Amino acid sequence: MENKKGTYSRLFRQTFIILITSLVFIGVIIISIGTGIYRNEKLKELQDTGDLFISCLKEEYKKDGKINSDNVYSLHAALQKDRKIEVFIYDTDGKCLVSPNDYELELASGKFNLEREIKEAKPLSESMMSKLENSSYLALDKNGYAKNEPRLTYGRRIFLKTSESGVPVRMYAVFYGLTNSINSYTWKVVLFYILFSLISLAVAFFILHRRISKLEAYENDCLRITGKYAKGDFSEKLPTDIDGNVKEIAEYVNALADDVATNENTSKTFIANVSHELRTPITTVGGFVDGILDGTIPKEKRKEYLIIVSKEMRRLKILISSMLNMTKFESGAMTPNFKEANITDLVIQTVLMFETRIEEKNLDVFGLDSTRLVVKIDVDLMQQVIYNLVENAVKFVNNDGSLTFRFDKTEEWYEIGIKNTGEGLKEDEIPQVFDRFYKTDSSRGKDTTGLGLGLSISRKIVHLHKGHIVVKSVYGEYTEFIIQLPIEKKGQ
Repeated sequence: MENKKGTYSRLFRQTFIILITSLVFIGVIIISIGTGIYRNEKLKELQDTGDLFISCLKEEYKKDGKINSDNVYSLHAALQKDRKIEVFIYDTDGKCLVSPNDYELELASGKFNLEREIKEAKPLSESMMSKLENSSYLALDKNGYAKNEPRLTYGRRIFLKTSESGVPVRMYAVFYGLTNSINSYTWKVVLFYILFSLISLAVAFFILHRRISKLEAYENDCLRITGKYAKGDFSEKLPTDIDGNVKEIAEYVNALADDVATNENTSKTFIANVSHELRTPITTVGGFVDGILDGTIPKEKRKEYLIIVSKEMRRLKILISSMLNMTKFESGAMTPNFKEANITDLVIQTVLMFETRIEEKNLDVFGLDSTRLVVKIDVDLMQQVIYNLVENAVKFVNNDGSLTFRFDKTEEWYEIGIKNTGEGLKEDEIPQVFDRFYKTDSSRGKDTTGLGLGLSISRKIVHLHKGHIVVKSVYGEYTEFIIQLPIEKKGQ
């Protein structure tokens, strides 16, 4: 059978789609959170630097009432050169007083040489001024510095005053930092996560593909073997070299296949035996009837042959009746009618039916005077069991032998034992005595009328009573059949 891409291949694809989707979703969350934390750290650094600059500005203004002293410009230049932070100072009306466009810096003789270039800077926007009136402003701003050019932004309203005058002057300080480090950090996180995801996907692909390939091969084997089962070929079993519930399922299917194969073989044997059993009496009856009709059998012997025909017809009736009972037992259509009965008396009555044959074989009978057992049973069905067992005991007991009956009661069971002396059973025959149509080699010559169904039916009847029937035998000495019926507990 050609291998097919089955359930596990689809599961493999679905799993990978879910895995990739999950990695993308988690990646977006991780990168967003990581970038946000890093951006907040940079904003905090900008705020700390801005607060330091404002403190220095206040000190310088306090001395001479100027915001453009050399110290302020030096600090301003250092922030712009070393930390790439641009500082803007605005007056009360939003006019720019200090900006990075006001000067060019050169480092000469160990100190800054300031050459001013007056360049007009944009005034502070009304929206920003409104924000700074209420509180400080700290954010990644996309419009405050230049359109579509985001900058880290920290703004704060400040009050400056000299040591001589107690009247404070309101101004606004705004600091802009570059976002290059944030962008670089984001790309590093993205690249690292992509590398991590690719490695994870490769490892997952290797592990899952190996596992899925094994399961898919197992699935194809199951498909092939169960296809053979559907055609009645039970020669191959499902492999069980796999973990989990699938192993148990395979074991159950194998057990079911064994049962089906056994039942199929049993059915074939059953049909063959039934055909044989039916053919023999039918052939006999047909031959004798034809002989009577065509005159081959003389008139003076016709009665003798009609008696044989009558026996064969009874044999056919017994066979068909047994077959019908067997079918009822196996289909569960047989419903026992339980009632209390003296099973000891039932055994005695059955034994009396064989009184003539017991006397012919000169048999000793023991145990019928035992204690009476009252058991809840279906009398008709149980009498059939006892009849079958007593009939077998009488049939196979040796001449001048003995029949022994016992009636016992244990904590769980009523036990009825029927034992006969004689040839007994071989060890390999004991497990098969309850099989349909089974006859031991030695019994075939002694029992020419038996059908081999009596013990099989007897076991099914006892099982209907929730009991057991067992056999004990020592070859060359005795055979004993024991019926075990459950003792009904109080309250049941």
